[in-house]
Amino acid sequence: MIEFKNVSYSYNVVDADGNAVDKGGVSNINLTIADGEFVVLTGGSGCGKTTITRMINGLIPQYYKGTMDGTVELDGKDISETPIYEIAKHVGSVFQNPRSQFFNVNTTDEIAFASENQRRVPLEIKSSIRETASSMSIERLLNRNIFELSGGEKQIIACAGINVLSPDIVVLDEPSSNLDFYAIERLKEILQDWKAQGKTIIVAEHRLFFLRELADRLLIMQNGEIIHELNKERISTISSAETEKLGIRPLRLDDLQTDFQHREQSDITITLENFCFSYSDGEHGIDIPELEVPSNSVIAVIGHNGAGKSTLVRNICGLEKKFKGVMRYGKKTLKNKERLHNCYMIMQDVNHQLFTESVKDEAVLSITDASLSEEEKEKKALDILSQLDLYEYADIHPMALSGGQKQRVAIASGLASEKGVMIFDEPTSGLDLSHMKQVSDELIKLRKLGKTVFVVTHDLELILSCCDRVVHLEKGAVMENYDICESNILKLKAFFGKEAM
Repeated sequence: MIEFKNVSYSYNVVDADGNAVDKGGVSNINLTIADGEFVVLTGGSGCGKTTITRMINGLIPQYYKGTMDGTVELDGKDISETPIYEIAKHVGSVFQNPRSQFFNVNTTDEIAFASENQRRVPLEIKSSIRETASSMSIERLLNRNIFELSGGEKQIIACAGINVLSPDIVVLDEPSSNLDFYAIERLKEILQDWKAQGKTIIVAEHRLFFLRELADRLLIMQNGEIIHELNKERISTISSAETEKLGIRPLRLDDLQTDFQHREQSDITITLENFCFSYSDGEHGIDIPELEVPSNSVIAVIGHNGAGKSTLVRNICGLEKKFKGVMRYGKKTLKNKERLHNCYMIMQDVNHQLFTESVKDEAVLSITDASLSEEEKEKKALDILSQLDLYEYADIHPMALSGGQKQRVAIASGLASEKGVMIFDEPTSGLDLSHMKQVSDELIKLRKLGKTVFVVTHDLELILSCCDRVVHLEKGAVMENYDICESNILKLKAFFGKEAM
């Protein structure tokens, strides 16, 4: 049993001037999680759900330093006074970005790693790996280079390591954030199996639809406190309209609605010609002889993990030096170098493009208008941060923010750049309902400003809220290219599986 007894916690971080400040955390948490219970934590970005998972696995206070009151107990023992290697015998963790928890290049070595740290007998570990590979149908992922796997495959490897370790408790932080619907279905099957084994499972998550049949309780958090609690019966019957009123993502996708009134197309087209590219392995890449889409529109690029979506948008941006394809924007031809100057890309892993000492400086860095003074650039940057609910973090170091907040910082930088073609790679990864809507509003605003926006996404809610067109890729080729209109909605929902139908 896990017990939180009047627990409050705030992180010790530093601002852009090096001053120590307290940020975020939780307040007055009293919570009991019974053995074998499946509990889902949700709420806005920075609401405290990740903090609760870190208290359960011991990362708070033993890794993340801060100010803590109250106690968190695991089977009657105070977690803060228990060595983290002892906690790890009972609690397994799957992080939002599985790469942050990998210690090996070889997948089989990584699956064995946690069990080896617990000094289990090698023959037992090998036997457990074989059983796990068979039960999870991942034999093809054994003895692979981790860096060659898709995001969904990496998440499965992280889960396989937990399965071999076989702890009584599993905590997962945003496990679906970078997964397509096929990979989410695989994750759901793993969670179902763990629940059947009687494990206690705690999931911090924004995307809730795949947890509807699994969760025993859903706890909604706001400003570090638990403000609502839904039981299993309520979870199974609540509508999308009701979850929206609660400020959370839907627990079902089949009743999502869209509005077609804003979908108007430009007469100017963007044509991609000879967009053919392969990586050194010769097996992955894209093969698109020609693709035509309307400019001044928001184009959703969909497909399963590994379909070539990120490769396509990287080449649209001109990021691959050896690429020879061209983009025709109306009558203008843009080769690699020209595309670099006309396109701005916000990456899937935003940690790769956060460079400065403060959130404000990140936005200022992207403003290249030489006619603006430093004061005008700063004002423009702060205006953009306000639009994305980031103004209060203007002087905080970007790396001190939550995953969803970092995502919004990268989006702010993109908005500040004012380039003609904007590319977003999973922009709502890790975002809550309100900030997903903010991103949607910003994408529509960019279209109204005459921008063309490509959005690589697995987020059906985002597509229905702001996109005009869909380009569907599989195995590097264009399978379908269609407008989002009433006659095509069933086609779109079919891609997202039975949950959306």
